[in-house]
Amino acid sequence: MKRTALYDEHVKLRARLIPFGGFDMPVQYASILKEHEAVRHAAGLFDLSHMGQFILEGDAVEEWADRLTVNAVPTMKPSQARYNIFTNEHGGAHDDVIFYRLPDRWLLVVNAGNADKMWQLLNESAGSAGVKLTSLHGRNALIAIQGPRSAAMLGPHTDVDVNALKYYFCTEGKVYGKKAVIARTGYTGEDGFELFVDGADAPEIWTKLLADNAAAGLIPAGLGARDVLRLEAGMPLYGHELTEEITPLQAGLNWVVKMDKPDFTGKAALEAQQRADDYPRIVGIVMDGRAPAREGYHVFLGEKRVGEIRSGSIGPSVGNKSIGTALVDKEAATPGTDVVVHIRGTAYGAKVVELPFYKRSYKIGAA
Repeated sequence: MKRTALYDEHVKLRARLIPFGGFDMPVQYASILKEHEAVRHAAGLFDLSHMGQFILEGDAVEEWADRLTVNAVPTMKPSQARYNIFTNEHGGAHDDVIFYRLPDRWLLVVNAGNADKMWQLLNESAGSAGVKLTSLHGRNALIAIQGPRSAAMLGPHTDVDVNALKYYFCTEGKVYGKKAVIARTGYTGEDGFELFVDGADAPEIWTKLLADNAAAGLIPAGLGARDVLRLEAGMPLYGHELTEEITPLQAGLNWVVKMDKPDFTGKAALEAQQRADDYPRIVGIVMDGRAPAREGYHVFLGEKRVGEIRSGSIGPSVGNKSIGTALVDKEAATPGTDVVVHIRGTAYGAKVVELPFYKRSYKIGAA
């Protein structure tokens, strides 16, 4: 297993480390519940340095990336960030990513488990398209501060007016005097910022942020809390709600797919899927009781098996209900539909609901 630039800090904090995306990563520190609550009510600090960071350079980046992805790339404004999905010829997802448009280059962030696959995919066509690629994977660090108090916590320690930074925009500045790309993005359903910094600078930034904001409620948070937070917020996790076989349409990400683009990889397959409208799709599931909705459990409508659970957890933000996502046939996808989840031979009642399970009660920038 590789180690991020913050590995020693996690050891000092007695984090429980697990292999994830090729790195030893903290799954939790004090407890998943405590970290979850900190993010929902104050803020949590995450090490996301395992994620792939690629620099894209050249005049052809816009058109080249636009042909490989479902969302629009050329329409991005300077300093804008945009969620996007690289698709295969069948419309399935290679990976879901974020593009950041910087003044003289593009930053592409991909999922850790897909970093090698995506690096190969990009290199197969970048050279002939006139695009220069640089991988910062494992060298640069990525620190995320997430929660309703994140702007107040980060603001005093950067030369950037974080309150003026719009959601899904980014800028270059300094944090504790160290160079950083600062983006107002995240994966928790809360306000927050992601700090792209040199690996050598990451430990100092991490420790100072925690020390200076401890009294305000900032604590380190691991991958366990992050997964519960994103599930409550209805955000997909690659390998669960999106795969090489599960398309963006099936994942409920229709808003990302710009069918009016002249062409992109998988467009014909996605157009056919959209026309037929008979595909299995991701839905929210709430169990009737506390029985866990775990990945792989079968979902039934009456006596007919109609799908399976893709993600599941107890949702602290929604009354500690047992929640999950499921990929189910169209006939079982209408919110309010009663279904049954089979768990080790026993049938448990559940209901299909709209995603997300949780929505923040404040506007970003107004917290």
